[in-house]
Amino acid sequence: MKKILFVISFFTFLLTGLNGMAQQPWSLEKCIHYAFQNNLQIKQSELSTESSKENLLQSKLNFLPTFNASVSQNTGWGRTVDMATYRYTDNKTNQAYGSVNASLILFNGMQNVNTLRQKEFEYLAKKYNSEKIRDNIALNIAAAYLQILYSIEQVNNAKRQVQISQKQIERTKKQVEAGTVARGNLLDIEAQGANDKVNLVNAQNKLMLAYLDLMQILDIKGNTKFDIEKPNLQITQKPNLLPVQSIYSKALEIMPQIKSAEYSVKAASQALKVAKGRRSPTLSLNSSYGNNYSDQIRVSNNPLDPGFYETKPFWDQMRDNRNITLGFRLTIPILNGFQVANMIKQSKISLENANLSLEMEKNTLRKNIEQAYADALAAYQTYIARQKSLVSLRESFKYAQQKFNVGMVNSTDFDIAKVKLYNAESDMLAAKYDYIFKTKILDFYLGRSLSLKDMTVPGSVQTAGK
Repeated sequence: MKKILFVISFFTFLLTGLNGMAQQPWSLEKCIHYAFQNNLQIKQSELSTESSKENLLQSKLNFLPTFNASVSQNTGWGRTVDMATYRYTDNKTNQAYGSVNASLILFNGMQNVNTLRQKEFEYLAKKYNSEKIRDNIALNIAAAYLQILYSIEQVNNAKRQVQISQKQIERTKKQVEAGTVARGNLLDIEAQGANDKVNLVNAQNKLMLAYLDLMQILDIKGNTKFDIEKPNLQITQKPNLLPVQSIYSKALEIMPQIKSAEYSVKAASQALKVAKGRRSPTLSLNSSYGNNYSDQIRVSNNPLDPGFYETKPFWDQMRDNRNITLGFRLTIPILNGFQVANMIKQSKISLENANLSLEMEKNTLRKNIEQAYADALAAYQTYIARQKSLVSLRESFKYAQQKFNVGMVNSTDFDIAKVKLYNAESDMLAAKYDYIFKTKILDFYLGRSLSLKDMTVPGSVQTAGK
């Protein structure tokens, strides 16, 4: 009984611990790692790579000789030719045949060698294409992750606006009760407070949708408990970006889409060699061993001998009827409906198309890097401008708030200053996260892992939850 209670307690503790682990906030790195392990699109690409690997293995096995065996048993009635004796008979006959055949290609225009190289390049192209899919998903996760952090700051911003409105409502109520402010001012402030609450609800809804977007990328069900780490990201220095050409040169060396396109070109080139190899004669070495048994083979062929009516024993026939051959076979292609010529033309077209695809990938990569570089610089300049504007508007709002408290400005002017501050804070946040994402894209093109640690203020987190 004590053992049973111990086992139950142990599993209860284990399940509780696992549940607690499952509810731990997810970092960006953990999200990306989880997607690499569970994303269906990635799994599908890995299966495609595995299939290509099997094709590569088969191209290696094609160098081995073929070896086949066959056995047959025939029973005949009526007038038939006994294939063992080559005589006609009207009796019921039983014959058994067996053979073993082996063949080894000695030369076929290097088709096997070139096919092996083609399958190797195709496998590498598939492998890098799978990595490209992983990279795209990682970027999508980073964008969704930053969208959550941006939405959290928007929620916090909206909450601050609600708190400011609530304080002004309480202050204005007291002023109305004291008779120093008209009741219309209170109604205006309460209307603005209600609008601030609407903005808060909208911000919270956007945060919820941002969480849902990330969970869908991760293929996590929407009703699952899920939360992310909320580092406080700050831009503390000017962008230190490498020149565009340096980033592009590095990206050409490491980006999987370029590697995949390059190996596709190599595979197409080998496919052309395979097609041309079909014009070559094929020389093969062939060998076979055959044997047969028939109940029509007699011990003696002399009708006067008693052995004429006795069937020759099985093993005696196996010894006497064996047939061994060894020879060479040369096959020379002469006319096959111009299939070889057409295959060569198709291979040349495929090679040209692969070269064009490679150039298109390079052009796309260069354009994306140039765009990301320009976007990062523009985003930083926008962030700095928004930050300066926000500092000014905060002072302006503070001054307007002080004047409103003493009745020097009406509620309309106060609301205008408050809305300007809210919009400035929203614009600054948008510029901040836009810049962070653009710099992460450039880091990605340089082969750096996607992480937010370089922009995280130690020991600080954002407060809004899911």
